[in-house]
Parts: sequence; C-alpha cells; structure tokens
Amino acid sequence: MLSLNKVHHIAIICSDYDKSKLFYTEILGLTIIREIYREERQSYKLDLALNGEYIVELFSFPNPPARTSRPEAAGMRHLAFEVSNLDEVVSFLMSKKIDCEAIRVDEFTGKQFTFIADPDDLPIEFYER
Repeated sequence: MLSLNKVHHIAIICSDYDKSKLFYTEILGLTIIREIYREERQSYKLDLALNGEYIVELFSFPNPPARTSRPEAAGMRHLAFEVSNLDEVVSFLMSKKIDCEAIRVDEFTGKQFTFIADPDDLPIEFYER
C-alpha cells in the first residue's frame, strides 16, 4: 500500500497573472512564499501559503489553452477551503463584488457550502466546518 502524508500543493495555470495574483492574495488571503520569473519559459511561478503552510503554485504561461472548469466537468472538480463561518465569507466576497452561488447544505454531513469562480472561472468551494 502506498503511504501518503498529505496533499503537498495544488498547481494552477492562470491566463492573467496579475489578476490571479491579486485574487489569491488579496481576496483569498493566501500569503506569498516566493515569486520567481522564469525567463526561458516566459512564466511566473508564485508559491502561496495558507496559515503558513505551502498550498498553491500559481503559474503564468503565454497563451495557455482554455479548459472546461465547471464542477461537474470531467477532471479535477474544484479546490475547497474549510471556513469557520460561511455567512461571513459570503458577505466578504460579495463586498469584493465576487459572485457566490446560493449556499447549499451537504446532504450527508449537514454542513453548509458554496462556490465561487477564480479569475479563470476555476471553481472554488468554501465548506463550513
């Protein structure tokens, strides 16, 4: 049996680096660990942390192809963050003019959750603990 410790990071390729950098740092509140520009690839690599733990790699590449990204599309479904108070999260996001789906309730756990989209329309879930 394979012995995994934890998820190390999630890698995201964005179409507009500055817009995505602002979203992930100023809206979601992730902190920058390091930012590197790789001249040979014409690409930025931004390492981001949540509560001091490395979690997201944000990449820019010239002209990346579009990808279907709705939660029900094939492939990775979404990126989910646990939150303590979903109503506060939704209020904050709406104050930043970010559309939130209606709050739903997980039929198995009874917990509330909602989705937003990042600047490239990638689905992000907020799940109340």
